[in-house]
Amino acid sequence: MSNTPSEMEIYFFDLRGYLILKNALTIDEVAELNAALDLIPPIKKGEWYGYVHGQSFGENDGLNFQQIYEAGEPFENLIDHPSWINKVRYFVGGEGTFDYNHGPLFIDENFANFRDPGEAIPIHSGGHDHTKRTQFLVADGKFHCGQINILISLSDMGPGDGTTMLIPGSHKSNFLHPQTEQDADNTNNSTNESADGIEGAVEIFMEPGDALLFVDAICHGSGKRTNPGTRRTIVYRYGPSWGNFRHGYHPSPKLMKRLSLERRKIIQPQVPIPREPQYQESG
Repeated sequence: MSNTPSEMEIYFFDLRGYLILKNALTIDEVAELNAALDLIPPIKKGEWYGYVHGQSFGENDGLNFQQIYEAGEPFENLIDHPSWINKVRYFVGGEGTFDYNHGPLFIDENFANFRDPGEAIPIHSGGHDHTKRTQFLVADGKFHCGQINILISLSDMGPGDGTTMLIPGSHKSNFLHPQTEQDADNTNNSTNESADGIEGAVEIFMEPGDALLFVDAICHGSGKRTNPGTRRTIVYRYGPSWGNFRHGYHPSPKLMKRLSLERRKIIQPQVPIPREPQYQESG
């Protein structure tokens, strides 16, 4: 798999807002990730396992293990995985003002998601939001995307598995989808329980190890899982280095010590400047 986007990938990402990266991870990598997840105790929403936090976005969209890169080397390797990192850099853009080899990326959120039968996430986002954090923009032939998501499948995602659903091209939409309604906090999340039945939404079928690269401005959600078992995915969200953490999490000192310089710059690009004043303030 190429480390940089091909002309065809650039064309279809611009047109559709997403790419499917087949076999982004090897069978061994998938097995290592699943085994590492199995070692984490069954923490619940609001509980911590070291620096990994149990969290959910809604009432019926499954459980997230936030800050999953704290859970060991298999997850650390995803920070700058060669299957997608240069594609992400290309679509986030801005490399002309930064050292291309080290940035200008920042992971503002990373988590493993577990979704059981009956659970789903409703359709949300869309170009009509014009949210700067998730924006899609192409200017002078260069991409400037506020957030590029990598969603990795660790389990089968076929019919009935609660697959991710997208509305191709909706990252350029100027209007709210008629089948969605603004919710109480005005985030334009659908009041529907899932993306099922949303006209124009397509299911993204994936095998373990496949990755879905998409701009967060695209209208997306998931179908409701009807099959037995648990849907397992991992999501890493990349944006420009001037961004901030979405939920207020920060990498642990232990993790920062373990990581290479390149990876540290992606998960904490802005490091406080040491202060050693030569003169003391009065008062």
